[in-house]
Amino acid sequence: MARMPRLSGAGWPHMVVQHVHEGQALVRDETDVALLLRTLTEAAREESVAIHAHVIAIDHLHLLATPSTDEGLSRLMQSVGRRYVAAYNRRHDRRGGLWSGRYRCTVIEAARYLLDCMVFIEQHALRTGAVQQLAEDHWSSVGHHLGLRVDPLIQDHPLYWALGNTPFDREAAWRKRLEQGLSHRQVSDLANATHKGWALGGDDFLQKVQVALGRPVQPKPRGRPRRLSPVVDVAPK
Repeated sequence: MARMPRLSGAGWPHMVVQHVHEGQALVRDETDVALLLRTLTEAAREESVAIHAHVIAIDHLHLLATPSTDEGLSRLMQSVGRRYVAAYNRRHDRRGGLWSGRYRCTVIEAARYLLDCMVFIEQHALRTGAVQQLAEDHWSSVGHHLGLRVDPLIQDHPLYWALGNTPFDREAAWRKRLEQGLSHRQVSDLANATHKGWALGGDDFLQKVQVALGRPVQPKPRGRPRRLSPVVDVAPK
């Protein structure tokens, strides 16, 4: 059975995840982190992809990104794969690939899910126990959005800008949003949608994406179709 194409299209935000092979590390030290961020920044600029949030974990890379072309996201990930893995291999005297299969992604409706996706990504290190406080996380975009550092990779989405009229207002609002966090159900829904490639949004948005991309954007309902009761014609008396 043919594999369905990824859900990807110009102008929509996407959650993107790329895992590495089991037992491998995406980064081994701060030099690798800087190299990966620099490669991402250059590739995103070349392919006109706006990165709104990111996290670098030991075993995967997670992005929230909006491509300006239908092919932009795929070209971005291909470019990063070629350039970063080659440099990583040279630096660590290794050979072979690093990625575990294709990257996974899904389209999201910005108004409903974009800020939740940012929280999901930027809370990763805290959620998994890699750090005890968000200010300690130097491997994600959280420091940028809290005003702790400038991340040249990030192009903030209009919905982040709408959090306040000044940088201080936006940073304070974002800190509050991070403190509120996400429910276990929200975390599960976002993770599953990205892993399985199903779109996240309201009915109108899902219909729009399905028509534009020409493929299903949600799984079919489970179980057999409901049987209808037979219609019996009764002659009038």
